[in-house]
Amino acid sequence: MLAELTIKNFAIIESISISFEKGLTVLTGETGAGKSIIIDAIHLLAGGRGSSEFVRYGEDRAELEGLFLLDDDNHPCYEKCREFGIDASDGMMVLRRDISSSGKSVCRVNGKLVTIAILREVGRTLIDIHGQHDNQELMQEENHLHLLDQYGGSKTASAHTAYIEIYGKYAELKRKIRGLSENDQEIAHRLDLIQFQLQEIEGAELEPMEDEKLQEERREISNYEKIFEALQNAYNALSGEQKGLDWISHGMGSLEGVAEINGSLKEMASTVSNSYYMLEDLSYQLRNELDALEFDPERLNFIEGRLNEINHLKRKYGQSVDEILSYASKIQDEIDTLQNRDSHVNNLQKELRSLEQDMVLEAGNLTNVRQQSAKKLKSEIQRELKELYMDKTVFDVQFGRRPGSADDPEINGKPAKFQSDGADSVEFYLSTNPGEPLKPLSKTASGGELSRIMLAMKSIFSKHQGVTSIIFDEVDTGVSGRVAQSIAEKIYRVSIGSQVLCITHLPQVAAMADTHLFISKVTSKGRTKTSVKPLKEEEKIKEIGRMIAGVEVTNLTKEHAKELLSLAHAAKNV
Repeated sequence: MLAELTIKNFAIIESISISFEKGLTVLTGETGAGKSIIIDAIHLLAGGRGSSEFVRYGEDRAELEGLFLLDDDNHPCYEKCREFGIDASDGMMVLRRDISSSGKSVCRVNGKLVTIAILREVGRTLIDIHGQHDNQELMQEENHLHLLDQYGGSKTASAHTAYIEIYGKYAELKRKIRGLSENDQEIAHRLDLIQFQLQEIEGAELEPMEDEKLQEERREISNYEKIFEALQNAYNALSGEQKGLDWISHGMGSLEGVAEINGSLKEMASTVSNSYYMLEDLSYQLRNELDALEFDPERLNFIEGRLNEINHLKRKYGQSVDEILSYASKIQDEIDTLQNRDSHVNNLQKELRSLEQDMVLEAGNLTNVRQQSAKKLKSEIQRELKELYMDKTVFDVQFGRRPGSADDPEINGKPAKFQSDGADSVEFYLSTNPGEPLKPLSKTASGGELSRIMLAMKSIFSKHQGVTSIIFDEVDTGVSGRVAQSIAEKIYRVSIGSQVLCITHLPQVAAMADTHLFISKVTSKGRTKTSVKPLKEEEKIKEIGRMIAGVEVTNLTKEHAKELLSLAHAAKNV
């Protein structure tokens, strides 16, 4: 949920800090008081398009900051944060955006500087802003398939996973075939290049880990004197009369003479004896190392030359000899493929045709699962619309196939274009009046009808989208009476599962609020600024009365407002 919002020097807002609670929060006030400006600020905070026009006149920059609390450990915001390397381990997200008077933006998520694109990716998992006329997700045909898949849940996800596994192999094969079917001149150039590279690598006659072995040997030769002196000193300290081994031998003999007196002395004698023979063996190894040690300046020159040759190859083909050899193996396979590309293409095409059959089957299964979800979705939305007094409205999910080209796999005898989400095209259709044909959602309704349709769909999809906060910006425009009451109850039910912020002019919606914020503007020292005030019970009655009657609030209006609040309380407890 959005817990805290701070706005400074934004439009007519000088400085405000608003605390939000769970459930339904309504924002009311006179037209022009700044209600929509607050929503605009939240929209920009979530990555919306901004400009210098939002900066308060006479100020250098506008500052927006929001604190979000995440209760669900599986919230999609966590995945986005992991993707972009943002720390989100404490269940708190802080989004911040500064907009300068020049129009430039500085964005941060949990203190980390991010681009506007990343801010938008994170923001869309936290906030869903829905206005009456905006071009939002539910209205865009390209989003309908994604929404249907979200609604389908784990069953659709399982079918999609099975499909995407086959599709990934299919796409890779298509890429390989396309690469082998390129322009002959380009292939000839590529073949010449990698043949030269392979010849250069093979000419060097590299051995695995050769660079590491040569570097170690170079260190030894370069430190010959130091190593010789250390070995000599160590050997002399152990071997010879009155040296280390001689004294340990004396100690060993002394302890052996009393070892049988008690167990403790016997154990000490054994320890000294073992140490003596270990050090004696070590002294032999030191002597052998000294005998084998020699300084060979010619070998050092050879090593330096060989390392220079290897470093030259590293700059071209890899960070180590093993990487160079791996690259050589890779281009050897590519040379073989290009030199015999006709046979390779034939083999790949056979494999592709086999994969196409599997992919078409998995895509068909995915379509079947989606159609089952669509039937259930249709039934749910019809029920929601009926509750909003649109029982004559018909909702439908219409399926099609993305048309493909001649070389694409066929479904029912027609080529289809397969993508990572299958071959289906899905669009939501509506008919708002009996006898009228179904039409695309985006071309069907307007005004109050559109508000109700959007609210019905939002009531369903909000359960599946995992969004922290849903914002309704005057979605109740154009409705009244019993429809207004049904919209109020519907918005409240959405708020049970998600925090909802709602700008409204309907007293019925305001009465359903868990928190009521009154937005007003005042003029001080020749400047206008916006203020926000949480209303207490008596103040709610007065404000709802104003929404009912207009300017003058009478005792009768107040009684009506009290009745609305009482009815709202009863509706909440049903």
